Amino acid sequence: MADIINLRQARKNRARAEREAEAAASRARSGRTKSEKTRERAEAEAAQRRLAGHRLEGSTSGTPQDGDAC
Repeated sequence: MADIINLRQARKNRARAEREAEAAASRARSGRTKSEKTRERAEAEAAQRRLAGHRLEGSTSGTPQDGDAC
């Protein structure tokens, strides 16, 4: 037979776990040195430039247009 659970408590536990995960991510972001933050920002910008460089001319979305075959 299935266990009886209190839905209110289950919702609170799930919300608590989500807040804890967000707090852990925030601690990881905030607990870095300035050079680490600068390096990560530069890497993200380089990745964006690399991605933009691989885009096709005139294509703004990844979906085929009218009459385009895949």
